[in-house]
Amino acid sequence: MRALLQRWLPGPATTNLREQLRGAAGMLLGLFIGALLCQQLLATSQLHISLIAPMGATAVLLFALPASPLAQPWSVIGGNVVSALVGVACVHWLGASLNPALLGALAAALALTAMFALRCLHPPGGAVALITVIGGPAVQAAGYHFAMLTVLANSAMMVLLAILYNNLTGRSYPHTQQAHIANLHATKDEVPTVRLGFKPDDLDAVLRQYNQVLDISRDDLHALFMQTEQRAYQRRFGMLTCGDIMSRDIVSAEFGSCLEDAWRVMREHRLAALPVLNRADRVIGIITLADFLEYGGLNDIHGLNHQLKKFLRKSGITHTEKAEVVGQIMCKQATTVHIDTPIADLVPLMADSGLHHIPVIDHEQRFAGMVAQSDLIAALYERRLAEAVA
Repeated sequence: MRALLQRWLPGPATTNLREQLRGAAGMLLGLFIGALLCQQLLATSQLHISLIAPMGATAVLLFALPASPLAQPWSVIGGNVVSALVGVACVHWLGASLNPALLGALAAALALTAMFALRCLHPPGGAVALITVIGGPAVQAAGYHFAMLTVLANSAMMVLLAILYNNLTGRSYPHTQQAHIANLHATKDEVPTVRLGFKPDDLDAVLRQYNQVLDISRDDLHALFMQTEQRAYQRRFGMLTCGDIMSRDIVSAEFGSCLEDAWRVMREHRLAALPVLNRADRVIGIITLADFLEYGGLNDIHGLNHQLKKFLRKSGITHTEKAEVVGQIMCKQATTVHIDTPIADLVPLMADSGLHHIPVIDHEQRFAGMVAQSDLIAALYERRLAEAVA
C-alpha cells in the first residue's frame, strides 16, 4: 500500500522557497487589487459581482506558472470569455429542457472543445462555463452581459496585474517563445549544434506520438533538452572551464586607441579581434576585422587598399564625423564568459551565434584572457583523444 501511494504522489518541487513565496505574494496582490479595481469598474453593473471564483485558479497560473502556455494572455482572456459565452448559450438554448447537472457538464465540455479550437486552452475556463449554469438566477439573467462585462473585466485586469508583477519580480510575462536559430551564413543548413544532436523535427514527432497536452511550450521543452544535453556532456568529458583553455597573454586596446594603431597591432599579431578595456581592466567592448570593414566602407574590392588607408589615417582636426578611435567602431555589447564557465557552454555561442573570440572575466569582473574557436577545438580534440587512449 505504501509503494502504491508513493507512485501516486507527485515528484518533489523543483522551485525554491523564494520562488514559491514570489508566486504566493503575487496571487495575494493580484486578487486583492484586482477585486478592488473591478469593484470600481463594475460599480454600475446589475450583478454587483467584483470578482468571480474561477479567478482564483487563474491567479495560480498567472503568478505561479507564468511561463505556462495555459497562462498566456490569449489563453486567459480568450479561454474565460469563450467559456462564459458557451455557458450562457447553453442556459438560453437548453436550460429549460436539461437537468442542471447535465447542463453544467455539457457547458464545460463544449467550452473545452471551443478552447481547443481557438487555441486558448485555460483550465479555469471550465469553472467559468460551470458557474454560468449554477451561478443562480442573477447570473443567468445577466446572460451575455456576464460574459462580456464581468468575466472579460476580471480576466483582463488579472492579466494586466500579472504583466506588472511578474516583470517587476524577474519573470518575463507574457512568456516569449524561443526564436528559431537562423543560419548566420543565410544557407539552408541547420546550425551546427542541431546537425548531430536531436532536431526540432525529432521533438515534434515525439510530441505527436505522445499526443497529450503538456503544460510547457514546445520551444521551452527544446531549450530544456539542449541544456540537459550540455550537462550530460560536462559529466562525461569532465569539467573543463574557460579558464583552463583561454589565452592569457592578450593584446588589448582602449577606448581612445587610434584606429591605425589598433589595425597595426592586429596585423602584427595576426589577430582577428581585440578586447577593449577600461583602466580598471574591465571589458567595455570588442573590435574585430569586421568592424573595420563595416565602418570603413570597404565594399569595393578594387579600391580596398586606398579606402583602408583613408579610413585609418587621422583627419588632423578636432571635430569630425569620421571615426578616429577604437571606441567609435567597437561592439559595445561584447559577450563575455567567466573563467569558471564550462567549455560546453561555449559551443552554442561559437557554433550558432557566430562568435569567434570571447573575452573571459575573473571573479572581480576583470579581463582575464580570451578564448577562441581554435582553443575550443583543441580542448575537445584533446579530451576525445585522452578518452580513446584510456
